[in-house]
Amino acid sequence: MGEERVAVITGAAQGIGRRTAEVLAEEGYLLAVIDRQPVTGFEALSFVGDVSDEADVQRFVAAVEARYGRADVLVNNAGIASIAPAEDTTAEQWRRVLDVNLTGPFLLCQAFGRRMLVRGTGSIVNIASVAGLMGVADRVAYNTSKHGLIGLTRTLAVEWGGRGVRVNAVCPGWVKTEMDDESQSSGAYVDTDITEHVPMARFAQPDDIARAVAFLADPARSGFVNGTALPVDGGWAADGSWQSLRLSARSRA
Repeated sequence: MGEERVAVITGAAQGIGRRTAEVLAEEGYLLAVIDRQPVTGFEALSFVGDVSDEADVQRFVAAVEARYGRADVLVNNAGIASIAPAEDTTAEQWRRVLDVNLTGPFLLCQAFGRRMLVRGTGSIVNIASVAGLMGVADRVAYNTSKHGLIGLTRTLAVEWGGRGVRVNAVCPGWVKTEMDDESQSSGAYVDTDITEHVPMARFAQPDDIARAVAFLADPARSGFVNGTALPVDGGWAADGSWQSLRLSARSRA
């Protein structure tokens, strides 16, 4: 890869964020990670903090600058879920989800983006969701935050693309992570609710998402990709079939 590149990843303690850190490390990136819990198990500048807290973000940026002097890639992965009917979602729940899932990425995009713009190069990858491409019942705050994150992605892409900074989003479908375990334990859904809908008949794995992030991070592979919201969902967002048709298509010889 030549000169070692620096990747910043939020929410890297587990799930998609952790696997993304591992994949980018395998590709030769130096890592800086932030999470609300300590991140261990691989070599990185590790910072404990809240991405929705502007002071924490500024301290993290200063730590990255002090260690590496730059960031070539920013992956905004940190996020939280909230499952409740819209009429029962409290203002406090709404604000917390939007603070973490949307305000946090904005703060990090702004802070690291300013520095990327000075250098005239950089790639930002925001982890959105298929819930940012369509409505999913009982997730009003989460859906809204992910729709907003795609809007942020597109806006920054058109503002910054001509100045050397590409901004894209990855939109995972349902992924087998700790967040999925927590959602299922609440009784929100079971495995077959997902696998019977996904044309590829399985959940995503964190590695599926991490490989897409690595593609969008690398200017050699995706240098003219800017402003996209890439579904990595096994075809979930493409499938307009009704359930009996969906399942019959799967069983044809």
